[in-house]
Formats: sequence, C-alpha cells, structure tokens
Amino acid sequence: MLIEIKNRRKGNIIISGEYDNIKDALEKNRGVNLSYADLSGANLHDANLRYADLRYADLSGANLHDANLSGADLSDANLSGAYLRYANLHDAYLRYANLRYADLSYANLSGVNLRGANFSGANLDMSCLPLQCGSLTIKTEEKQRIQIAFHLLSLIKHGDPTDEEKTFYNSMLEYVNRFHRTDVKKLEKI
Repeated sequence: MLIEIKNRRKGNIIISGEYDNIKDALEKNRGVNLSYADLSGANLHDANLRYADLRYADLSGANLHDANLSGADLSDANLSGAYLRYANLHDAYLRYANLRYADLSYANLSGVNLRGANFSGANLDMSCLPLQCGSLTIKTEEKQRIQIAFHLLSLIKHGDPTDEEKTFYNSMLEYVNRFHRTDVKKLEKI
C-alpha cells in the first residue's frame, strides 16, 4: 500500500512508497530525519526506532507498545495519549515532550532526559523514573506525586531511618496512603 509520512510544519513528504504499513516504512528508512513527522495514531507496535530523530513529531495516540526507542530524540514531541506500555526508552531524550495521558506502564525510562516533560495523567505504574537532575522539572499530577512519595516512604521504612526521617515519614502517612494501588498494603507509623 502507498504510505506517505509528512512533515507537519513544512507539509513536505518525508517518506513515500509502497510498504506493508507505517512501521515497515519507518524501519526500511532508518536514519531519515523524522522531526515534525505526523505519526498521530500510527500503529508502531514493536517498531525499532532506536536513535530515531523524532523531535517535534506528532505521535499522539500512537501505539508504541514494545517499541524500541532507546537513544531516540523525542524532544518536544507530542506523545499525548500514546500507548507506550513496555516500550524501551533507555537513554532517550524526552525534553519538553507532551506525555499527557500516555500509558507508560512497564516502560524502561532509565537514563532518559525528562527535563520539562509533561506527565500529567500518564500511567507510570511499574515503570522506572530516572533519578537524575533532568527529572526534577517534569510536570506531574497529585496521583503520581503520591505514588512517588509512597515509594520514598517505603524506602525510609525498610532502611535504618534516623529520628528526623521517622518524623517526616509519620507526617506524610495520610498523604501517601491515598496511593491508588489497592493491591499494596497501606503504610503504618514507625
């Protein structure tokens, strides 16, 4: 079938030809600059987009389940509502990316640059957020902050907490016990 992928900004065609599907077109044109590409709603399940240049690309609502995006540049990309379950984003660049309401459950986010990324409404269950300075500026909502705080308090509880940590832990219990996971036991005072 004829597949055409256009540049959203300039309107020019980035990739055009006979391919089985969009995933096939992208994989057979590895190395093509896909910045500003319109890939909204694309089925890219299990696609190999390692090191792809997807800056400013529109991937809203795209199916990127199990996709390999390690090292990809997704800076300023629109991934709102994208399905990124089990995606490998190791060492990717997501600076200022829009990930609102994206499903990132089980995604590998290790080493990802998240400076200014918007995760409001995103599902981060079972994923890993990198502990680096670039993660300090991500936009989150209360549900996600409670989840992260729950994990922090769990680390304190199961460590050898100082008196100061015990005071902090106990003062945060009501907040963190609003954690959305019902299969996880609520934390108790220490």
